[in-house]
Formats: sequence, C-alpha cells, structure tokens
Amino acid sequence: MSTSNAGRLVVRCPDRPGIVAVLSRLMADAGANITDSQQHSSDPSGGTFTLRLEFVLDGLAERRAELDGQLAALAGEWGMTYRLVLAEARPRLAVFVSRTDHVLQELLYRVSAGDLRAEIAVVISNHPDLEPVATAHGIPFHHVPVTPGTKAEAEARALELVGDCDLVVLARYMQIVSPEFCARFPERLINIHHSFLPAFVGANPYQAAADRGVKLIGATAHYVTAELDAGPIIEQEVARIDHRATVEDMRRVGRYVERQVLAQAVTWHVEDRVIVDGAKTIVFA
Repeated sequence: MSTSNAGRLVVRCPDRPGIVAVLSRLMADAGANITDSQQHSSDPSGGTFTLRLEFVLDGLAERRAELDGQLAALAGEWGMTYRLVLAEARPRLAVFVSRTDHVLQELLYRVSAGDLRAEIAVVISNHPDLEPVATAHGIPFHHVPVTPGTKAEAEARALELVGDCDLVVLARYMQIVSPEFCARFPERLINIHHSFLPAFVGANPYQAAADRGVKLIGATAHYVTAELDAGPIIEQEVARIDHRATVEDMRRVGRYVERQVLAQAVTWHVEDRVIVDGAKTIVFA
C-alpha cells in the first residue's frame, strides 16, 4: 500500500478490560492492518489507559470520516478521547529564534533530509541575525523586536505571523513568552532549555553549572506553560565534562546536545508519540 494509506490513532480512556479488543475489532472490521501498537496504563485498577496505533487502510483518505464516526461512537461508551491522523500529513511549524543558529540549522537539516516530516512555515526572531539562514531555505523570516515596553505588541504581531501553524518551536528564543501566549498553544509550544531541568532554571544556566562545578551538563525539551521552565518534559540528554571545562567549553558541548534534544522532541511530537499526562509526558519512542 502507498504511504497515503498509512494512519495513526492515539487513544486515552479510563483503564478497564476490553478496550484493546474493541479497538482491534473496529480496525479489523474496517479492513485496517495494524503495523505497530504501543500502550501504557498508569494503573490497571482505575488508572488511565493510553494506546498509539499505526495502521494501513486502503483508501484511508476517503474513509477517514467513516472511521472517525465509528471512533466517536465508542468515545462516549468508553470515556475516550482520540486523535486520528493521516501519516503523510506534514504539520506546519513556526520557529522562534534569537541570535544562535545551531538548533534552527538542525531542524532545517532534518526537514530537508526527510527525517522530520514537517514544514517550517515561518521563522520569527527578536533579532535580524538569522535572516540569511531562513531565506537560504526559502522560508519567510520576520524580525519582531522585543523590548520591555513593546512586549505585548510584539507578541500580538508574532501571533499574526504564526497564523494557523500546528506547532510553535522556541529554538533558543531568548525571551520569556507570556501566559497569554502559552494559552494559545496548549501542548503545541516546545522549548529547548540549555540545562538538565529541574537544575539551573532561568537564564545563563551554563554559568550556574560552572559555579557549582557540575560534572554533567545537559539540555531539556519541554512543553511551555505559564510557569517558567516547568512544563512537561519530552526529552533530555547529558554530556560529561570535568574540572577543566570553562563556561565557553560548556556552551560548545551543550550546543550539540541542544540540537539533538530539541530535534528529537519535535520529531516525536509531529509523529504523535508524545502524550501529556498531567505534569509529565508519555513518549512512545
């Protein structure tokens, strides 16, 4: 079958016996072939059940509404929420940057290589430095300066530029976004923090790490919430250093970690592998 017949289904509901059988029967009756299945229960006695399926179904694009209707009929009986998507869909990303380009470059490379099945629709920055990077890839770039006195107006302009993008990525965007901005993109706003959270939140974490003499530094990709650097964590990675490392050494090593961590988190998100579970995430990697 062609890739146009591939789909994904993510389901969440109270855990009780029979849900896997019911969903498997629904897919079988539709003629779908399940090619991958991952599931998790927070507690088999009254917890929440999460299931992610990949499947192929001949004529999926034409039959999606039919399948969606069958799932909707189950939703009330099982207290179920679900997401049904075509695997060939390419979500549109809005990427926010400041002056450093390493994370943006990684996202651009993965999109061009086909490793990240998404479209970077726009790059927005509070500085003009990275315009040549975006324009070299044919991506619209918008410079939206931010000062303490113009922050509200700048965010309003940025929201206009984001438009109907599916995901907003803060790729080393060195501005704190407002709670109102966060509220516009629930579970659709991802940040890369150059620290192994919850250690060294806020600004200049490499200096804070050097001051403490840490032997591991890292990076954390997380969904952004109104509480600074406290949103559900998607992915983390660390690198070892020693007493000889300067702050600049840490920044250099950290750039490689930051690139990997954010790109992986964005990839998992667009593949519907990340499910927010309260203050945490379930990641079907």
